[in-house]
Amino acid sequence: MIAVLEPGCSLKQKAAIVRSIEAEGFRVQVSEHGGRSLVGVVGSGAARMEIQLRAMPGVEEVQPVAPPYPLVSRAGHPQPTRIRIGDVVVGGKQIVVIGGPCSVESREQLLTAAGYVSASGASMLRGGAFKPRTSPYSFQGLGEEGLKLLAEAREKTGLPIVTEVVAPQDVALVARYADVLQIGARNMQNYRLLTEVGQQPKPVLLKRGLMATLQELLLAAEYVVSSGNPRVMLCERGIRTYEKATRNTLDIGAIPWLKERTHLPIVADPSHACGIRTLVTPLALASVAAGADAIIVETHPNPAEALSDKEQALLPEDFRAMMDALRRVAVAVGREVREPRQA
Repeated sequence: MIAVLEPGCSLKQKAAIVRSIEAEGFRVQVSEHGGRSLVGVVGSGAARMEIQLRAMPGVEEVQPVAPPYPLVSRAGHPQPTRIRIGDVVVGGKQIVVIGGPCSVESREQLLTAAGYVSASGASMLRGGAFKPRTSPYSFQGLGEEGLKLLAEAREKTGLPIVTEVVAPQDVALVARYADVLQIGARNMQNYRLLTEVGQQPKPVLLKRGLMATLQELLLAAEYVVSSGNPRVMLCERGIRTYEKATRNTLDIGAIPWLKERTHLPIVADPSHACGIRTLVTPLALASVAAGADAIIVETHPNPAEALSDKEQALLPEDFRAMMDALRRVAVAVGREVREPRQA
């Protein structure tokens, strides 16, 4: 439920409205839109506040119908959220590019990738230290040693790091090293994990499940935000359909759909969406054209030797070419991509 306040509503009246809502045991979300104040009532049974709110001084109208994900909905937070990570802002004019290998395999591999990812103009470095794999016999990551290598790469390049956390008991460990905690597609509805990352302050990159609806994705984000952490980015990474030509099907339509309904930044992952190296750049360009705020892409110094996802990892020269192409598309849609760094 959302209370729209009168243009002349005083601070004293606004404070009284907030206190009355909290006195009934509900959470309050206050936002501004077009010079007007909006007060959201969050919690089960919020509808019973409608009559009381309508009678309060300073309230112009009450909108009783609210989506089931009030904290992440644009209805109560019309302005887009911008998430600052060091000197990087996700959700602003600049398209943030996150690049790096699927898995952290060695110091040499990671630092080589970090070097050309940084030089190409990417804003953040990705790499998996803990890898939830379909097969129990596949490479599962280096664990904390991988996290230490990521921290070293950050120190050498200045790039914030994004890495996945796969279990609630690992959240504190990963948060000690990472700048952004990623929740993978297979964990999108791991509610204990969502609650745990919601109780720490680092930004969260939440990937859509392989067969999850967009509403289920928004409800998963609501778990994180309602646990206390509003710094959530949603990632469209492809869903499972009847089509077998690509690894998954990138739902390009999900990007503008989400932009209409949530204030959270939207990220696209073309690598996992297609699983085919030559298709990654075209899908990245399409995602930017559709309104994505960031792109996360896998790249490896020598994909033929990669321990995971070798078929979709861009070669260094492919990554640089993709960055150049992204800059052209970004300009066409009124956005920008960071320029290459000088050696």
